[in-house]
Amino acid sequence: MYIYKQREGFIDMEYMKLNEDVSLSRIIQGFWRLTDWQLSIDDLITFIENCIERGVTTFDTAEIYGGGECEIEIGKALKKAPHLREKMQIVTKTGIFVQEINGEKMGYYDTRYERIISSCKKSIENLNCEYIDLYLIHREDPCINHSEVARALNDLLEQGLIKAAGVSNFDPAKFEALQSEMNGKLVTNQIEVSPICFEHFNSGMMDVLGKHHISPMIWSPLAGGSLFTSEEEIYRKARGKIEEIAKRHKVASDTIVYAWLMYHPVKPMPISGSGKLERLDNAIKALDVKLSHHEWYEIYIASGQQILR
Repeated sequence: MYIYKQREGFIDMEYMKLNEDVSLSRIIQGFWRLTDWQLSIDDLITFIENCIERGVTTFDTAEIYGGGECEIEIGKALKKAPHLREKMQIVTKTGIFVQEINGEKMGYYDTRYERIISSCKKSIENLNCEYIDLYLIHREDPCINHSEVARALNDLLEQGLIKAAGVSNFDPAKFEALQSEMNGKLVTNQIEVSPICFEHFNSGMMDVLGKHHISPMIWSPLAGGSLFTSEEEIYRKARGKIEEIAKRHKVASDTIVYAWLMYHPVKPMPISGSGKLERLDNAIKALDVKLSHHEWYEIYIASGQQILR
């Protein structure tokens, strides 16, 4: 479901209503690499303000990002500029942890009830906010207890510590299993999709999302930048077609990628992971691009990985 909002001086932003309490901006600003940007707190506040001015009001992070420092940096910004909180939606995630064993670090997943509850409360403390707008289980846990995860998420919802719950990187079977335990309360699956990444088309995840009328969040829409820098054949093929279509529409190549993603009927919400506002502007401009249906398919098959039957 869309709600439209005019932003003077910028293209109208679209907002996706996920439930009665949460609507996200169609373009989302990601903070995966926030600690790499080396922003001062004042610089981060200015960056957030510039995003909001553009209508990009949703910000994505996770407790594991930056070794835990990303949430803390955002929290420092909100402590210094508390007026920003009511203007933004915060998305964060739990489930990935690191344990040192015999002097070496090992990553593992933990989605047990107490870990989810304690992680959520810690994230709220780190972020210096009273609640999280959207809380996600970060990865598929092979040792998951779906009823226990559902109980934790439902308890967080009932306590008002989160406004909406979802998952990230789940395949169709695991999504359906948890959705069943949640009585349909999962509002999104944050997944990787790009013109060279088709896992969720091929697994049927996109079809499951369509079945439930759920819009996915999309991470790494530009394949971490490799779409425009790698010389591997699949990247070069995709890049050539994207550049060709970009010339037709007289826009930047990355704008076409965002337009391609948002064209799909499940209404994806792509995440811009760059700390450069001009990159965010290119993503926003995609809202004004009208791809033809055949152009969507041109990009879909460009890398050579997808074959139409």
